[in-house]
Amino acid sequence: MKGRGLRWVGYGIAIVAVAFAVVLASRFGTDPGLVDSPLLGQPAPQFDLAPLEGGDPVSLTDLQGDIVVVNFFASWCLECRNEHQALVSTADAFADDDVTFVSISYQESPPASLDYLVTAGRSEVTHYLADPGSRTAIAYGVFGIPETFFIDRDGVVVGKIIGESDAFTLGATIDAIERGESPGQTVTGDTQQAPAG
Repeated sequence: MKGRGLRWVGYGIAIVAVAFAVVLASRFGTDPGLVDSPLLGQPAPQFDLAPLEGGDPVSLTDLQGDIVVVNFFASWCLECRNEHQALVSTADAFADDDVTFVSISYQESPPASLDYLVTAGRSEVTHYLADPGSRTAIAYGVFGIPETFFIDRDGVVVGKIIGESDAFTLGATIDAIERGESPGQTVTGDTQQAPAG
């Protein structure tokens, strides 16, 4: 009887150990950047950044009253390349609705980003900005790219896409904001933290 009781205790310990191992294993590989952004529902961090080609800085304050879509990108990011045309077409489609797109180069020199845009094409209504020292990316809590933030007309961050976006998701998010909704965070795929290799 005593041996049987010890056996059940052993089984119980083994079950608990397996359950703990499963939970622990499920945490490995989890991207800590996928937790909900603390910026959601908060005033958007201000920025005052020069265009990639130089010239007068663009300030978030200057865009007050618009819905602002802030995308962080780099030429070395495959997902950024994949979503680029969707950003261009959506920016153009909403240009007459007081929706402004801002694309901020992430950990890349302005000439490299400009060379990429020459090849990939660009929207004439999008601001393409440099971010020296990644100060704006840090302020927005960017963990990897692409990341896209949506700021409502009151200057509050109400939405975020982590990973590659598409025209449907971008348009639906903007439509929701125009209805007064807060779309929150959507994870659409992988992000990159630095150039491969």
